[in-house]
Amino acid sequence: MVQEFSDDIQKSPDASNLVIITGMSGAGRTEAMHVFEDMGYYCIDNLPAGLIKNLLDMAHASNLQKKIAVVCDARNQSYFANLQGELENLQGRNIPFRVLFLDADDEKLVARYKASRRRHPMCAEGMTLAQGIAAERALLYGIRMMARDVVNTSDMMPRQLRSHIQRLYSDESVRGGLAVTVYSFGFKHGAPTDADIVIDVRFLPNPYYDSTLRPLTGLDAPVRDFVMARDETVNFLASWNSLLDTVMPGYVQEGKQQLAIAVGCTGGQHRSVAIAVATGEHLSAQGYRVSVTHRDLHLAESVRRSIYEEPPADEDGTLPSADEPDWA
Repeated sequence: MVQEFSDDIQKSPDASNLVIITGMSGAGRTEAMHVFEDMGYYCIDNLPAGLIKNLLDMAHASNLQKKIAVVCDARNQSYFANLQGELENLQGRNIPFRVLFLDADDEKLVARYKASRRRHPMCAEGMTLAQGIAAERALLYGIRMMARDVVNTSDMMPRQLRSHIQRLYSDESVRGGLAVTVYSFGFKHGAPTDADIVIDVRFLPNPYYDSTLRPLTGLDAPVRDFVMARDETVNFLASWNSLLDTVMPGYVQEGKQQLAIAVGCTGGQHRSVAIAVATGEHLSAQGYRVSVTHRDLHLAESVRRSIYEEPPADEDGTLPSADEPDWA
């Protein structure tokens, strides 16, 4: 049974700017590299061991601001044989690094290779798959002894491997590894197509009908106070925040890396802006990495009217609203 890790798992100390990803073929090196890419590392796959020093020199000369993760494995046997020596050279130069060694039980590796129908890199002519795996284990023995982090993926799903690597190497909390974008929008400018969650707040009282609030936006304190002080909003936010608190941990558990939440009103100027900001503040307080943007706020200038130039009232005495649906 695979262990599920909590948010307060202790990270390995002294995380360095260089990670060497290696291990048994079929144990998850490609998935691991994708995880490091998502964490902002500069990643290189199948790098010859002799070029690690050159890569570090190039990164220093170009003032590369990213951490580096390289995959070195047995696919290129003639170059891989030098990996242990190159790592010892790095130690001699006091260059910090960490080795992530991915392993799996032999029967799991056999099953994965049979399922993928790919050729094992160590299988020479006339060798069986089991013999190729055994040869690779012998080749990797010295590197495995140097590895600080050895992860057996035999009973792991890809999302579990992703979560485990994030806990070992990410500078952020587990929740902080999920990039959340909250944005406001106006339905009159088109429904969002890229959102994972869409919430419609057009049921809330509309500040447009207050002539002093009409030219303002949800970023202005008078509009924000108007929206947030309403009983409807208070009740809604209690339920909305409770829903987010329920679903967000599930997204983290599933290994989701990016989430978009869209908050919509009619024009994207008043209510949706205020609620999007409140949503971002709530998620930030829960430890998520949140960005708040306003998709249609730049269009507000074209739909506002001066409070001194009010449009004529309809027959029932109400004002046609730029933040209300066009029923025509």
